[in-house]
Amino acid sequence: MIAQLRVYTINLGQMDAWLKIFHAEAMPLIRKHGMDVDGMWTDLPRERFIWFRTYQDEADMERRDAAFYGDPEWLELMDRIRAHEAHREITIVRQVSILS
Repeated sequence: MIAQLRVYTINLGQMDAWLKIFHAEAMPLIRKHGMDVDGMWTDLPRERFIWFRTYQDEADMERRDAAFYGDPEWLELMDRIRAHEAHREITIVRQVSILS
Protein backbone atom coordinates (compact mmCIF):
# COMPACT_ATOMS: atom_id res chain seq x y z
CA MET A 1 0.00 0.00 0.00
CA ILE A 2 1.07 3.55 -0.72
CA ALA A 3 -0.56 6.74 0.52
CA GLN A 4 -0.45 10.46 0.15
CA LEU A 5 -0.35 12.22 3.51
CA ARG A 6 -2.04 15.51 2.65
CA VAL A 7 -1.89 18.52 4.96
CA TYR A 8 -3.77 21.60 3.84
CA THR A 9 -3.53 24.88 5.71
CA ILE A 10 -6.95 26.44 5.31
CA ASN A 11 -7.42 30.20 5.08
CA LEU A 12 -8.35 31.76 8.41
CA GLY A 13 -12.04 31.42 9.17
CA GLN A 14 -12.78 29.17 6.17
CA MET A 15 -12.57 25.70 7.74
CA ASP A 16 -16.35 25.18 7.96
CA ALA A 17 -16.79 26.23 4.32
CA TRP A 18 -13.82 24.03 3.34
CA LEU A 19 -15.25 20.96 5.08
CA LYS A 20 -18.64 21.52 3.46
CA ILE A 21 -17.28 21.80 -0.10
CA PHE A 22 -14.81 18.94 0.47
CA HIS A 23 -17.48 16.52 1.65
CA ALA A 24 -20.21 17.59 -0.77
CA GLU A 25 -18.17 18.05 -3.95
CA ALA A 26 -14.61 16.75 -3.70
CA MET A 27 -15.28 13.43 -1.96
CA PRO A 28 -17.77 12.17 -4.57
CA LEU A 29 -15.21 12.96 -7.28
CA ILE A 30 -12.40 11.27 -5.34
CA ARG A 31 -14.56 8.16 -4.92
CA LYS A 32 -15.58 8.29 -8.59
CA HIS A 33 -11.91 7.68 -9.41
CA GLY A 34 -11.60 4.78 -6.99
CA MET A 35 -9.32 6.49 -4.50
CA ASP A 36 -9.67 5.54 -0.85
CA VAL A 37 -9.62 8.15 1.89
CA ASP A 38 -8.34 6.58 5.09
CA GLY A 39 -9.09 9.22 7.66
CA MET A 40 -9.57 12.97 7.87
CA TRP A 41 -8.70 15.28 10.75
CA THR A 42 -8.39 18.93 11.65
CA ASP A 43 -5.79 20.15 14.08
CA LEU A 44 -7.01 21.68 17.34
CA PRO A 45 -6.79 25.31 16.22
CA ARG A 46 -8.75 24.20 13.10
CA GLU A 47 -6.14 25.68 10.78
CA ARG A 48 -5.07 22.47 9.03
CA PHE A 49 -7.00 19.69 7.34
CA ILE A 50 -5.07 16.41 7.39
CA TRP A 51 -6.01 13.32 5.42
CA PHE A 52 -4.70 10.19 3.72
CA ARG A 53 -5.48 9.18 0.16
CA THR A 54 -4.46 5.54 -0.38
CA TYR A 55 -3.58 3.40 -3.39
CA GLN A 56 -2.44 -0.14 -4.11
CA ASP A 57 0.98 0.93 -5.42
CA GLU A 58 2.75 3.71 -7.33
CA ALA A 59 1.30 2.69 -10.70
CA ASP A 60 -2.21 2.77 -9.22
CA MET A 61 -1.51 6.21 -7.71
CA GLU A 62 -0.23 7.61 -11.01
CA ARG A 63 -3.16 6.21 -12.98
CA ARG A 64 -5.87 7.37 -10.58
CA ASP A 65 -4.32 10.79 -9.99
CA ALA A 66 -4.00 11.39 -13.74
CA ALA A 67 -7.65 10.46 -14.27
CA PHE A 68 -8.77 12.62 -11.33
CA TYR A 69 -6.77 15.72 -12.26
CA GLY A 70 -7.84 15.41 -15.90
CA ASP A 71 -11.53 15.05 -15.09
CA PRO A 72 -13.61 18.03 -16.33
CA GLU A 73 -15.52 17.97 -13.02
CA TRP A 74 -12.24 18.55 -11.12
CA LEU A 75 -11.15 21.27 -13.53
CA GLU A 76 -14.45 23.05 -12.86
CA LEU A 77 -14.21 22.58 -9.08
CA MET A 78 -10.48 23.18 -8.63
CA ASP A 79 -10.47 26.97 -8.28
CA ARG A 80 -13.28 26.93 -5.67
CA ILE A 81 -11.51 24.22 -3.67
CA ARG A 82 -8.06 25.77 -3.82
CA ALA A 83 -9.39 29.24 -2.95
CA HIS A 84 -9.76 27.94 0.63
CA GLU A 85 -6.14 26.75 0.85
CA ALA A 86 -3.26 28.89 2.06
CA HIS A 87 -0.79 26.01 1.68
CA ARG A 88 -0.82 22.38 0.58
CA GLU A 89 1.79 19.75 1.46
CA ILE A 90 1.68 16.22 0.07
CA THR A 91 4.04 13.50 1.26
CA ILE A 92 4.12 10.01 -0.25
CA VAL A 93 4.32 7.35 2.47
CA ARG A 94 4.52 3.57 2.40
CA GLN A 95 3.00 1.14 4.84
CA VAL A 96 5.53 -0.87 6.84
CA SER A 97 5.19 -3.86 9.10
CA ILE A 98 7.27 -4.29 12.20
CA LEU A 99 8.77 -7.74 12.63
CA SER A 100 9.45 -8.98 16.14
